[in-house]
Amino acid sequence: MLPKLAITMGDPAGIGPEICVRSLSHKATYEQCRPIIVGDAKIIQLAVDFLKLDTPLIVNSVKSVDDALFKHGTIDVFDLDLVDIATFEFGKVQKQCGNAAFQYVRTAIELAMNKEVDGTCTAPLNKEAIHLAGHNYDGHTEIYATFTGTKKYAMLLAEDKLRVIHVSTHVSLREACDRCKKNRIIEVYELIDDACRQFGIEKPHIAVAGLNPHCSENGLFGWEEEKEIIPAVEELRARGFNADGPIPPDSVFAKAKCGWYDGVVAMYHDQGHIPLKVLGFNWDEESGKMLPQRGVNITLGLPIIRVSVDHGTAFDVAGKGVAAEDALLASIEYATRMASHS
Repeated sequence: MLPKLAITMGDPAGIGPEICVRSLSHKATYEQCRPIIVGDAKIIQLAVDFLKLDTPLIVNSVKSVDDALFKHGTIDVFDLDLVDIATFEFGKVQKQCGNAAFQYVRTAIELAMNKEVDGTCTAPLNKEAIHLAGHNYDGHTEIYATFTGTKKYAMLLAEDKLRVIHVSTHVSLREACDRCKKNRIIEVYELIDDACRQFGIEKPHIAVAGLNPHCSENGLFGWEEEKEIIPAVEELRARGFNADGPIPPDSVFAKAKCGWYDGVVAMYHDQGHIPLKVLGFNWDEESGKMLPQRGVNITLGLPIIRVSVDHGTAFDVAGKGVAAEDALLASIEYATRMASHS
């Protein structure tokens, strides 16, 4: 049987509803998984109406995964019915939308924890909106960690051949240096190695980035490589992992993009995010538009599968029917592969 995926609608006022509809309009989506949207059926119906796609689509509102049809041409929605359509507006930060987006995520987590679905994908939410609704989380990752009771987790970003996991994320650069410790490096390495195996890579070849310029040049520019990173890599190799490093941060990502490595352990947020953003965001001069992005964000270390688009709610274009579904399709592909190999 194909894996069941719960796809959260994201902030109702953002582009989440329309990229969900576009993704489920493709027959190929149903050939790899059984998708069900967790959201508001009436908002999905709005998206179906203004998109006017060539594929006829019927919105099927359900209160149980067991009632879903999982049939191309029908969009199953686990309907929480949280949005007041009379006061709703696309492209606006709204308290009700922040609460709705939070509840969609919490429900998807419950469905996965209860084994009613095999994995989850998330459309973008708006941090300001969820905070306005009284849910004080930095984002999806922290919500998932809280409601799954997970203490040790890490963020993996992926675009084409480049896959990057982070030793630290949302902390100051000064604190990020302090968090560059041997045990944490080993911990996130094990997470990305396991994830690559779930992607179908039999023996992942993973690079570990240095922290300092030129990996400190034998102590000239810092001591973290000698005291923390090199011992971590040596221990990983001794345990049989195919680990390289530390590799200078100004070259490791180019090598990974070219396929030399199946993944990279980055030491801090911007070190890993910048190459992914440069790779993923491209401008088409002929059309005067950004090309579709296919980057995904995967939370590793959870007891359930969570893959997300690596873009925001795009309030400026929400409701206009111009948002591309490429990143959500990529998220569905990754979640399907992980569910199939877990």
